[in-house]
Amino acid sequence: MENSLSSTVNPPFVALPNEKDIHDVVVRALKEDVGAGDLTANLIGASSHSESRLICREPAVLCGAAWFEMACNLVDGDLVLDWHRGDGDLLVSETAVCTVSGRSRSILTAERTAINFLQTLSGTATTTRNYVLQIEGTNTRVLDTRKTLPGMRLAQKYAVAIGGGQNHRIGLFDGVLIKENHIAAAGSIQAAVLQAREHAGDCQLLEVEVESLDQLNEAIDAGVTRIMLDNFDLEMMKKAVEINNGFAEIEVSGNVEISNMRSIAETGVNYISVGALTKHVRAIDFSLRMTNI
Repeated sequence: MENSLSSTVNPPFVALPNEKDIHDVVVRALKEDVGAGDLTANLIGASSHSESRLICREPAVLCGAAWFEMACNLVDGDLVLDWHRGDGDLLVSETAVCTVSGRSRSILTAERTAINFLQTLSGTATTTRNYVLQIEGTNTRVLDTRKTLPGMRLAQKYAVAIGGGQNHRIGLFDGVLIKENHIAAAGSIQAAVLQAREHAGDCQLLEVEVESLDQLNEAIDAGVTRIMLDNFDLEMMKKAVEINNGFAEIEVSGNVEISNMRSIAETGVNYISVGALTKHVRAIDFSLRMTNI
C-alpha cells in the first residue's frame, strides 16, 4: 500500500453492524479463549494498573475498532480506551492506534480476543483496498461474496466496505441469485426467473449466473436486474457487454486475481466479485505493549 495516499480510504457511508451483533460475536470469542478464567493473568498482582499501546506493525487499512473495544469492555468495563486512529484510516508501519489503560490483568485477558478481531477485519479491509486500487479510474466496482468466515459475515462485509469495496447480498434472504443448479431444477432460465418473481417479487436483486452467450441472451429476455458472467474469458466479456447494451448490470465471477482486475474492468463490466476478499484473509500484525506494570 502506498503511503502517499490520503490518510483515509473515504468509503461510501457504511453502517456498523448493530451493537447486539458485535456483542454476541465477541461474547462467543471470549468464551472460547477465557473459559472459566485466565490462569496466566494471575501472575500479575490484582492491584496492578498499567497503560498499553496498540501498535500496527505494517501498512494497513484499520478496521474493527468496535470489536476490539467490545472485547475490552466485556472483560472489564473500567478499562479506558483512547483511539488515535479510526476505521478506514491508512496506517504506516509502527503506527500507534490506541492506548488502553486500567487493570493489568484485564488488559492481558482481553488482548488476544480483541486483537484477533482487529487483525482479521483490518486484513479484510486492506485486501479489499488493494483490489480496489487495481481498477481505480474505471466505472467497475469490487463486490464481496458469501465466502466469509463463519459467524463473521456482517463484520467482514463491513470491513469490505471500509476498504472501498461494495457489498453483494448479505445472505440467502436479501437477494435472488439463480445459478446452474437452480436453472437445472427449474428447467430453464426463464422458468427459474418466473418462479423467483413469484416467491420473491419485492426483492431488489434478481440475478442470474450464465455460462455462455446463449444463456446471456436468455437472461436478458427474462428481464433480470443483474447477470453474472461465470468464468468468461476477456473476449467473451467484451462480447457480453456489447450484447447486453446496458440492459442489465453485468458482474464477473470466477478466475479473478488481483493481476487481472484491470483487464476485466476495461471490458466495461459493472462489477467484479472477489471471494478472496473474505476467504483468503491474511491477518495484519498488531501488538499491544504494556508499560508501568
